[in-house]
Amino acid sequence: MNRFVAAERALRAAAPHRLVDAVREVLCDEYGAKGVQLFLADYGLATLQPVLLAPGPPESVPAHVGPAGRAFGSQEPFVEKLTDGAVCLHLPVTVRGDRLGVLAVTMPSADRADEYLDELAEVAQVLGHEVIVADRDTDLYLRARRTDRLTLAAEMQWQLLPGRSCARPEYALGAQLEPAYAIFGDNFDWSASADGLMLYITNGMGEGIEAALLSNLGINALRNARRAGLSIEDQAALADQAVYAQYRGDAYLSVLLLDLDLRRGRLRVVDAGSPQMLRLRGRTAAFVDLEAQLPLGMFEETDYVSHEIDIEPGDRLVFASDGVHAVAAPGGERYGERSLARAIVSTSLLQAAEVPRAVLRELAGHRGTPMADDDALVVCLDWFGPPQEP
Repeated sequence: MNRFVAAERALRAAAPHRLVDAVREVLCDEYGAKGVQLFLADYGLATLQPVLLAPGPPESVPAHVGPAGRAFGSQEPFVEKLTDGAVCLHLPVTVRGDRLGVLAVTMPSADRADEYLDELAEVAQVLGHEVIVADRDTDLYLRARRTDRLTLAAEMQWQLLPGRSCARPEYALGAQLEPAYAIFGDNFDWSASADGLMLYITNGMGEGIEAALLSNLGINALRNARRAGLSIEDQAALADQAVYAQYRGDAYLSVLLLDLDLRRGRLRVVDAGSPQMLRLRGRTAAFVDLEAQLPLGMFEETDYVSHEIDIEPGDRLVFASDGVHAVAAPGGERYGERSLARAIVSTSLLQAAEVPRAVLRELAGHRGTPMADDDALVVCLDWFGPPQEP
């Protein structure tokens, strides 16, 4: 049995809370590693938090600078030279484009690190899959991601999310919510099949638990309709009925529903009082003029119509809630559409997963305070084009 198979089997056989111990044991025994540590990205994507089994203050590292941060940002292994000829391999832990963190493996020499680099990078990917599965049975990895306590509303919202990024040959997605530890009603959701990608961007109404409950109802109503195989028009109509039945028009949900045909490159959109949508083509960012329809739950039995949006391979679509473009500076100046468009152009060289955080960081500079008063949601979708025929 070769080394990689031994590592894979050890991870799959480990108890959910023992994944770090299991990977440490097998890497030390089979690869001669001198030390192994798993770091997971926190909710704000600011730090990488170590997974610790024993109580004690975690020694986090920056998520975007330093050796671990370079591996996390570039999604490529980074080799750090240590003393006495030893090196530390910082390996991205990523599952289908969703960046979970970094696995740090200390090797006794650069030669041995180079010899085993590809296999160790694969072990890091297997570990990522096992962490996702383990989250069903233990809170260890969810707790490790936190630098602060989440509000109850934020806890409910984060549990709704499918991830913060994903990628396939046809597209790449990235999304981020702020304030990460106290979000209210903004949300996003996506689901992909062999032929299509459905994406929802939600701009919640209200604050606190009430906003989280409204978003939970709306998102789950949309998922229920989607999983029944209904079109986005019918998904919107059924979710509209569910929200109206509960709130009778006193609360409603603004949602942008997108259905991307991966084979034909066609994008259909239902704008139910949505967040704003920009398209970056080349070096030009422009707002997409959508036909606004009523938010979900405002009136009883609303009918919704989809509209086709022109997209081309290489296009980047960016979606922003009103907590982005409506933010005011200390002097009262709104961030506005022009500033948002400039931010999209300035981040054009970043990967889709990096764009939301970069835009939100610039927004914090405009706001003048690190903490937002309202939810701010940014979602980035890169369209690479239909799959190539064999």
